[in-house]
Amino acid sequence: MRHLFLVLGIVVLSAGSVAAQQKLRDVKSIDDAVFDVAVADKIRKECPEISARVVRALNLYRKTRAEAKALGFTDAEIKAYGDSEAEKARMRAKGEAYLRRHGVVASDPQSYCAVGRKEIQKSSRIGSLLREK
Repeated sequence: MRHLFLVLGIVVLSAGSVAAQQKLRDVKSIDDAVFDVAVADKIRKECPEISARVVRALNLYRKTRAEAKALGFTDAEIKAYGDSEAEKARMRAKGEAYLRRHGVVASDPQSYCAVGRKEIQKSSRIGSLLREK
């Protein structure tokens, strides 16, 4: 029995160190959450008729951060991911492509509004972070 606990302990510790060796961008649930916040933020900045649901965004941030911590990522690794100019550029490019696929024209604020309203209407996570003014 003692041997079983030792083996389980090693497996749990190994899983944590393996998770910490991967990059945060490779954890789909975390990367998806950051993407959804980035898209919602772009919509609310470009559409004068839509604003952010700040409390929901903060709750998603806390949940995502807790998930990263549970996977073994350190505060420094989480901060580095959030501060990384390369990650910000990657997320911007990914978000812009998403918005274009959904009909956004960069020079047309109303096209951002239309996408924002669709996201709100379908109750997506992006939509849950937005509200009409």
